[in-house]
Amino acid sequence: MRILSMAVLASLIGSYEGQIVPVVPLLLEDLHMSLITYGSVSALALIAGAIAAMIGGRLTDQFGRVRVLVPLMLLTALMCFAMTLVSTPGELLVARAFLSMLDGVVMAATAPLVRDFSPRMGRAQAFGFWTWGPVGANFLAAVIAGFTLPLFDNSWRSQFVIMGVVSLVISLVIAFNIADLSPQLRAQIQQTEKRALAAADTDRPVRMRDLFGHTTMWAHVVGISVWLVLYLTLSLFGQTMLAQSFGLSAASASAVMSGFWVLNLGTLIAVGRLSDRLQLRKPITAVGTVVAVVMTGYLVVLMGGDTISIGQLLVTGALLGAGMGAAYAPWMANYSENTEDIDPRLQGSAWGVFSFLTRVMAVLVLFLMPRVVAATSWSAWLSIALVCMVLFLPVMLLFRGPWRRPQAREDVAPGVEKAER
Repeated sequence: MRILSMAVLASLIGSYEGQIVPVVPLLLEDLHMSLITYGSVSALALIAGAIAAMIGGRLTDQFGRVRVLVPLMLLTALMCFAMTLVSTPGELLVARAFLSMLDGVVMAATAPLVRDFSPRMGRAQAFGFWTWGPVGANFLAAVIAGFTLPLFDNSWRSQFVIMGVVSLVISLVIAFNIADLSPQLRAQIQQTEKRALAAADTDRPVRMRDLFGHTTMWAHVVGISVWLVLYLTLSLFGQTMLAQSFGLSAASASAVMSGFWVLNLGTLIAVGRLSDRLQLRKPITAVGTVVAVVMTGYLVVLMGGDTISIGQLLVTGALLGAGMGAAYAPWMANYSENTEDIDPRLQGSAWGVFSFLTRVMAVLVLFLMPRVVAATSWSAWLSIALVCMVLFLPVMLLFRGPWRRPQAREDVAPGVEKAER
């Protein structure tokens, strides 16, 4: 539990180091930069991070999670201090791209660590906590900026100094409290801490093509790519969409999105725990997705209405967040388990692919969404996101795993080695 907590904390700090949203208005003014230029900088940085995440996931399988994670976390903390030296958009691009690359590798290392130290009996809940990292980073950055910017004359550089200090301290705490599984133990598929379902053939070389020689993995890749369209739309443009579609004030739009995130975070843990107790992934993911589809469709209908109450939007947003949270935690556990059924030594590679997809889809949403909305409406774009979410349902039929609660198994592992630092 201690090592698992460190992996979750590393996810939070890795995400926090990439947070720049609270100081964007100050950056635009100080660097004399247009919003279009900033969007281009963000997109290029995301692409760099996506490529690094793919490579980083493979590195964690070859050299170990901790050997990759700890040095890069310390380096990203130093990069936060380097951000204070930026004075032109070109320098911002270089700094953000380098920081995004480092964070991409860090995040690709934390997910397989969560898998390594969360047997299947508790994996969905563990990944639910891991997901709190990216979401919690938004909250952490906003709160710190709100309290400290007035103290430092609204200097955006102050936030990167604070970010660097916090990241450096937490990175040192993690470095002294985290460990890695031995390669032999990592090659075993664990059902509980003392029970394994199977073990990989450690004499066979680890090859990335083995992972994607299976239809299941392609189904996961395609499925989560289309699922992320709605999630990224809401996380990147949720308040803007509500304000422009329903004429809400910034405060009201934020209140609606707060309801979305509160229920999303809550169901990630609660439903993840239920999924672990039942040892079921696919049916719970399907139910959560159906709820999200229904609430998204209702939101599209509301956009075509005349008068909408804030209460309707709050309930709709909350239920939408609950549905997506209920689907996401079991899917992550299912993805991890399907990967280790193929070869448990490829967890880092699999999560590197996931990190790559997340960033690539964010770039696509950033590029396509404004153009579609400008040419049509928010309702049209949300309908596209709805269709993508619907497509996830037939694709998930190719995922491995039971639809009914499996019978308890008594397979006992031949031996368990201790974790090595």
